Amino acid sequence: MITLTMRPYAGEADLEAIASLINSCEAIDQVDEGTSVSELRQEFDDPSVDKARDIRVWENVDGQLVGFGQLWIPESGEEIDGFLWFRVLPTARGGDLDKQIVAWAQGRMREVERERGVQIKLRSGTRADKSNHIALLEGCGFTADRYFFSMARSLAEPIPEPQLPQGFTLRHSEGEQDTEAWVEMFNQSFIDHWNHHDLTVESYRHWRSDPDYRPELDLIAVATDGTFAAFCYCHINPEDNKRKGRNEGWIGVLGTKRGFRKRGLGRAMLLAGMQRLKAAGVDTARLGVDSENPNGAGQLYESVGFRKLYTRIMYVKDV
Repeated sequence: MITLTMRPYAGEADLEAIASLINSCEAIDQVDEGTSVSELRQEFDDPSVDKARDIRVWENVDGQLVGFGQLWIPESGEEIDGFLWFRVLPTARGGDLDKQIVAWAQGRMREVERERGVQIKLRSGTRADKSNHIALLEGCGFTADRYFFSMARSLAEPIPEPQLPQGFTLRHSEGEQDTEAWVEMFNQSFIDHWNHHDLTVESYRHWRSDPDYRPELDLIAVATDGTFAAFCYCHINPEDNKRKGRNEGWIGVLGTKRGFRKRGLGRAMLLAGMQRLKAAGVDTARLGVDSENPNGAGQLYESVGFRKLYTRIMYVKDV
C-alpha cells in the first residue's frame, strides 16, 4: 500500500509542482486544461478562494505531488454547492486517491454547512467523451445533473455588422468607475440562470487585475439614461494559446440585463465581441453555453456560425 500525505497549499513554493502535475495529466487526458505558474497564481489569488481551506495537495513518501484538489465555494446563497476540480498524477492512478480527494471535499463542505447553516451539495465535472473520469465520478456517488457545450467559430468567415437597437451605444469598460454598475448588470443578467451565485465587486476587480485583461474587450451596451443594459466580456490567453499551438480568443461572458431582453442586444454584443477579437489578431472564437440556457443562447450562437466541439457534464452529489 502506498502511503500518501495530504497537506494544505503552501503558497508560492507549491505553484511549480502543481502546474507540473496538472500538465502531466493534460498530456495523457487531452482535455484542454493545461496551466502555468502565472495562471495558477492569478486563479488562486481570487478573493473568493480560501487558499488555506479550499486547496489541498497529496504527496507520496518521496515528497512528490501526486494529487491536487481545489474547491470553489460560493460566498452566499440559500444553498451552497461547492465545485471540486481535482487531478491525480497518471502514474498514481488506480488506487483510492480519487476517493480520498472527494472525501476531503465532502468534509470541507460539511464545515461550510455548520458555519453558515445552509444546505450544501458537492459538484464536479468532466467532458462527456472521457469515460474513465465519468466512471470515477459515478463510482464516488456523483450523478449527472447538467450539460454544457463548448463551441467555436472561425473569425476568417465574415462577421455580420452589429446592429444595436435605437437609443443604445456601445463602449468598453472604463475601469473602476464602472465597477459597481457592471457587477449589478452581471447579476441581473444571470439571476434566473441555473446555479447562479452573485458576482462580487471584489471578484470583478480581480478579473481586471489579470495581466491579460484588455478593457477594449470588455464591452458594454449603455441605454440613453446611462443604464448598463448588456455586455460581452472577451479575453485572450497568450500563454494558453502558445501551450496549445492555437490562436483563439474567448467570449467569456455574454449577458443582457432583465428589462432589456428580446431587443437584439445579445446578438449585437456577441457580434461586437467577435469583431474585437478578430481585430486583436486571433483567428478563432470559443465559448461555453448551458445546453438548457433559458434565453436561447445556444440558438443565438449557432445562428452566427458557432459549432459544438464537445459536451461537458456537471455532476452533483449530496453530502
